[in-house]
Amino acid sequence: MENNKKIHSALQEKAGISPPEIFSQKVVDNIQKSRKRQPSSQELVEGILSGNITALSRAITLVESTNPDHLAKANEVINACLPHANKSARIGITGVPGVGKSTFIEAFGKHLTTLGKKVAVLAVDPSSSISHGSILGDKTRMEELVKDKNAYIRPSASGDTLGGVARKTRETISLCEACGFDTIIIETVGVGQSETAVHSMVDFFLLLKIAGAGDELQGIKRGIMEMADSIVINKADGDNIKKAKLAKTEFNRALHLFPAKKSGWIPTTGTCSAITQDGISEVWETISKFLELTKGNNYFFEKRSQQNEYWLLETINEQLKLNFYNHPEIQKLLDENKKAVQNDEISPFAAAQILLEKYFK
Repeated sequence: MENNKKIHSALQEKAGISPPEIFSQKVVDNIQKSRKRQPSSQELVEGILSGNITALSRAITLVESTNPDHLAKANEVINACLPHANKSARIGITGVPGVGKSTFIEAFGKHLTTLGKKVAVLAVDPSSSISHGSILGDKTRMEELVKDKNAYIRPSASGDTLGGVARKTRETISLCEACGFDTIIIETVGVGQSETAVHSMVDFFLLLKIAGAGDELQGIKRGIMEMADSIVINKADGDNIKKAKLAKTEFNRALHLFPAKKSGWIPTTGTCSAITQDGISEVWETISKFLELTKGNNYFFEKRSQQNEYWLLETINEQLKLNFYNHPEIQKLLDENKKAVQNDEISPFAAAQILLEKYFK
């Protein structure tokens, strides 16, 4: 007998009640409208001084912008924040790629926050010379520190700046200080002897090294080694502890070849492991001793004054360069001279002289 009854699967979807609307379109419209509205410089300053991280991030984005229209507003914010800045310890951390800078900074930053410090990490990522893009993955690497309410991580692309320091990192330091951060850590790309840029904006310069990489003999070379206030051999854990201690001895010998520092500080060497936390607290103890010494003999404040003068000249150079390339007549003449240089119709030096004379006229 044929069964005409339809067999329904238990997995068949049954018509139900339409779910209620879980959001208000009016609220969505208001949020989108507020996002499009750019806060005034006064609103940004008030937010920064009250410790608002969103206001700080928006102000840094404004400062980093290459849009000439944003320059005046950015300067207003910076000038208003300057009286509330200069109250932090600025620490520069560098080392070759793969030395474990991000892992070290996370462990170091967590240690500082447990001591009651407010830590801002300005991480500079290398930009591609081809696509001009940057990964900006430091927040991903520092997944524990990024969740700490007393820490702020701001990744920036290095662009075409020598030494891997973002063009506006110096101004960003002032904004972070005005926001209440008392310890500023600047992580650089780590490209070797071009790291003089970060040295000119920090109080303490820490160089991370790794053992067994064949770079112990680099200790006798001048340059980045000469600028370091302390050298720490990272990844000193497991089977690598013995190698790390040997590397520490080698670098310690190399440091004695350099002339004495004007600060009166004798550079130190040490070992640490960001994984086991060994040596992390000792790094902060070393920095604290350095700050105590240099503030006591007034070198700390003299260096800050010299750095301000240096960045005055750097800012003038940067602004002249920006104005030059944004000049309408120069842009047109530059394209013409580029073609002439490529076709060997004129030398690069003569073409540059023509462009500069046109600009200054």
